[in-house]
Amino acid sequence: MKVAIMGAGAIGAYVGARLAQAGLEVALIARGDHLHAIRKYGLTIESPLGEVSGLGLTATDKPQDIGVVDLVIFTVKLWDTQTAARAMQPLIGPHTRVVTLQNGIDSVATISKHVARDQVVGGTIYLFAVIDRPGVIRNSGGVHKMIFGADNGNPMIARLADALERAPGIDGLMSDDIRHTIWQKYIRLVPLSAATALTRKPVGEVRGNAITRGFLQSLLEELVAVAGAEGHEFTGDQISEGMAFYDGLPEEFKSSMLEDVERENRLELPWLSTRVCELGELHGIATPANWAAKCGLHLLAGGSRD
Repeated sequence: MKVAIMGAGAIGAYVGARLAQAGLEVALIARGDHLHAIRKYGLTIESPLGEVSGLGLTATDKPQDIGVVDLVIFTVKLWDTQTAARAMQPLIGPHTRVVTLQNGIDSVATISKHVARDQVVGGTIYLFAVIDRPGVIRNSGGVHKMIFGADNGNPMIARLADALERAPGIDGLMSDDIRHTIWQKYIRLVPLSAATALTRKPVGEVRGNAITRGFLQSLLEELVAVAGAEGHEFTGDQISEGMAFYDGLPEEFKSSMLEDVERENRLELPWLSTRVCELGELHGIATPANWAAKCGLHLLAGGSRD
């Protein structure tokens, strides 16, 4: 099975390495110093779940160098979705499936403007990983779960599931209602991203202070209300379960948005807190906490470097 990782940053490169360890033919589409380092030294994964050193994989910034593949794992940052979806056309054949693991709730719809809708499969991933330095992905351990749509038993998706059963350092799970699954992550991701990025503090400090913990919970409450208005009702108490999820994260954990703030990168803010505000306005739901996050991070959202 031939796989291309479209956007082999921290998450994409980690997934690609694990799939390669499971025996799949994996090619990485990356850019900049990260790409150059992978080409020269191979890809390295530093993780308590199993380390990889100098893994030799095809790496390029030109999808046409790879050609048609069986499966594309789509992991670009949200602001690059349209550009990347157009650029990956050389990877797409009549039987190719594109599995998107992006944050947010609009990825499938956006990619489907450029790839046939029935070839795009929603997915999400719970994984803590950063590019520690070019060519080196650092994973702190903890949760490492990739969830994707069952796609009515499509053989490419079935082969992905089989490969993930063999892959070290990552668990795979198929969902019969992937849209609901994506929303379930979204209601926890957005508050965590907003609270840590706005305070510039890891989750341990945010949850350990009464005021910022209250802010985190307010963000979560708004997300749950908006999700319900969008037709996503969840079993259990999502507020207490969400706060328990945050309490279970390592003290030093930083959201990817906080990492981007610290590195002066662009932020996925328009697809996270800003999107929540838009949906709240649509449904007549007040979202003052997310509005505060949107305003507080607005001047940083464009970043100061690529």
